[in-house]
Amino acid sequence: MVWFTHGAQKHARSVVGRCVAGILLSAGSTASAAAQGTAPPITRVTMEQAVRLAIDRNQALQVQRLEIDASKADETTAALKPNPNLSIGATGFTPFHPRQMTFSFLGNDVSYGSTLTYTFERGGKRDKRTLVAQDTTDVTRKNVGDQERQLRFQTEQAFVDTLLAKSTLDLAQQNLKSFSDVVEINRRRVTAGDLAQGDFYRISLQQLQFEQDVSAAQVSLVQARASLRQLLGYEAIADDFDVDGDLAFVQYSLNLDDLKKQALDNRADVIAAHAGVKLAEDSVSLQQSIRTRDIDGDLDYTHTGSDNVLGVGVAFDLPIHDRNQGNIARSEIAVRQAVQTELATRFTAITDVVNAYAAYETNAKVVGLYQSGYLDQARQSLDIGRYVYQRGAGNLLDLLDAERTYRETELGYRQALAAYMTSLRQLNFAVGKQVIP
Repeated sequence: MVWFTHGAQKHARSVVGRCVAGILLSAGSTASAAAQGTAPPITRVTMEQAVRLAIDRNQALQVQRLEIDASKADETTAALKPNPNLSIGATGFTPFHPRQMTFSFLGNDVSYGSTLTYTFERGGKRDKRTLVAQDTTDVTRKNVGDQERQLRFQTEQAFVDTLLAKSTLDLAQQNLKSFSDVVEINRRRVTAGDLAQGDFYRISLQQLQFEQDVSAAQVSLVQARASLRQLLGYEAIADDFDVDGDLAFVQYSLNLDDLKKQALDNRADVIAAHAGVKLAEDSVSLQQSIRTRDIDGDLDYTHTGSDNVLGVGVAFDLPIHDRNQGNIARSEIAVRQAVQTELATRFTAITDVVNAYAAYETNAKVVGLYQSGYLDQARQSLDIGRYVYQRGAGNLLDLLDAERTYRETELGYRQALAAYMTSLRQLNFAVGKQVIP
């Protein structure tokens, strides 16, 4: 049995109380989040999950998607028919002879009239106006699809950058630990009288560079995570989230001509540019229909005393001067601009594929060079340098040079892997579809 003093009992009750309160608060927060239908922030994501989150949660893309809804609202406006116009009036009042304002005067001497006017649109304006609005929605939707394509690549690129930052930090920490072991061994050599104090100081001071490398890698990782989190939707990701994946090299067999053809068939900006040509052509048809004059039909009714008079009338513009020549000419120029824009977009797509393919091949060769033996040579050179130096057969400069060469080679290899993985994502971006999983 364990006995507590009065003070210890009070302290125990306080601790237990705080624990219970914390548990209740945590449960209340979880229940509140569940009641509000909000999922807890994600703490670990793969590249595929990151892309899906970006497509679903990115605020800038959400703004672009609202443009589609706004364009659909314009479709509704374009399809509306003109409203009829009703005017009601009375004439014959004598405000300067108020004594004549009797019920008999108002009923027999004042004339009352009303006019109902309706505009009859001619030339198929409403149908063509609706078609142009639908074309605009289609172009907007395809432009949003291109925004998704760009966001996908940005997310994948940021994800690879985060993987590289993690790998660089891991390398820096390994290098620091390894060199710290070297420093510790040489500290013992100084104690044993096998190494001069001055030589030990020179070795010890080199540790500062390794510590700076770790600090710089930590900052780079924080910045890379922040950039990725901004793309995914800030509130969807936990502050301390981590990425799930590794820098890896997988070779693929690709054909440049096939990639070019797929880009012309699948890229959202190419498809949007083609839709822009149709929009411009339909706009010409709309402007030509506007040249056709509408007719305003009037139905008049007049009541004076015991007389009731009904009249009809029509009104329309005489197209002597304004026949919508300027808008028609402008819309025809817009067609030529849209055609050139489509051509430029197609050429841009082909150029992007060529550049991405060249980057893919080059980065694959660079990774292959590292894996062909240079990476192992740098590691073996460092091991030999450390072994020789620790046994007093080598000099300090050779050891430091081996350390520097190994660090640069390892870092260059990881950067080459990241560049290769980014070039794969860039190929998908250039083609406009996932040709590489």
